[in-house]
Amino acid sequence: MAIHNDTGKKGEALAIKWFEEKGFEILHTNWRFKKLEVDIIAAYNSILHFIEVKAVTTLKFGYPEEKVSAKKIKNIINASEEYLHQNPKWQRIQFDVLSVTLLKEEEVKYFFIEDVYL
Repeated sequence: MAIHNDTGKKGEALAIKWFEEKGFEILHTNWRFKKLEVDIIAAYNSILHFIEVKAVTTLKFGYPEEKVSAKKIKNIINASEEYLHQNPKWQRIQFDVLSVTLLKEEEVKYFFIEDVYL
């Protein structure tokens, strides 16, 4: 497995723990519809959160949140439409990004960007 895949899996595992500690109920991880994927689908305060997780081990190429493209957000929005079709009970939804920075010999840093939209 490529190193970036290992970083992504580690980042997602840390993200799940971070969200659970904040009181989020994790409903799904790596939820897929056709070729679309949502890293985490979680509930918090009666809001359904569709969350993209980005993790890096170096800042050489920028911060993790800078790697979330407009196309990725559109894909999450498209996936959310199918999810809501399958799970229509939700009245409020939100699209979020969690940036996870994993620098050597430093504490893990989290940066949560809520209610992202194009």
